[in-house]
Amino acid sequence: MATVHTALDLGCTYLDTAPHYGVGLSEERVGRALAGRDRGSYTLSTKVGRRLRDRAPGEPAQPDGFADTPDRVREWDFTRDGIRASLESSLERLGVEALDIVYVHDPENHIREVYETAFPALAELRDQKLVRAIGFGMNYSDILARFVADLDVDVVLCAGRWTLLERTAYDDLLPVCERRGTSVVVGGVYNSGLLADPRPGARYNYEEAPPEIAERARRLAAVCAEFGVPLRAAALRFPFGHPAVATAVIGAAGPDEVRDNAEMFGYDIPDELWHALVERGLLDDDIPLPV
Repeated sequence: MATVHTALDLGCTYLDTAPHYGVGLSEERVGRALAGRDRGSYTLSTKVGRRLRDRAPGEPAQPDGFADTPDRVREWDFTRDGIRASLESSLERLGVEALDIVYVHDPENHIREVYETAFPALAELRDQKLVRAIGFGMNYSDILARFVADLDVDVVLCAGRWTLLERTAYDDLLPVCERRGTSVVVGGVYNSGLLADPRPGARYNYEEAPPEIAERARRLAAVCAEFGVPLRAAALRFPFGHPAVATAVIGAAGPDEVRDNAEMFGYDIPDELWHALVERGLLDDDIPLPV
């Protein structure tokens, strides 16, 4: 509760959740935290693609990386009825009547279903004003680029592919988003933690960072330190050099991390830092810089 309230009070007014996170617990907690808040004072997104149901007696529990989860299971469902039922359940858990954004969540292994049922179902919900904007949320920028090129996509959430360490989205997704007028929400700007603190054993894309990637992160941190800038401030600001980027989603385990995120986003970063990263080979010279 305090984490969400601190974010809103500091002006961090875009909140993202999903049924997948905590098997519905994230949506329930966000809903409680938003109760009584002016609905027009924040932007709220959730996702579809995984339907939740109560675990049947004797049914094995699913492996889960979340804490204190309810006794539920997830099922992939990209059908029209499944998309609508998932959204209705999310609205109930969140305690709102409509969503600002709904993403199809992690559909990389369900591309045919996206074209045949999932995206058309979301487009219907957009037409019915239950959703203001629709799109996709995933880690694969090449598949996102295909969806944006082919479909009437308002916004995408791309995690981990447009960071100080990765330019993949710059080469495939961002050009088509700029051309089509599709907004980009950037997730994973710290690449699972390495760009927040490149200590030994730091995580990169959900696993321990390979030595060469960890060394590059330490070199980035060293150059930032020369200019008196924390690495996490540079990592958070960097994606905004591209005009298609609308916002970034940054995780926070508590109010202190929310306050740190806000401080890092507002950090005074001299233009010379970005040019130094290019000159030392830590950023390619064709990358748009957030000067």
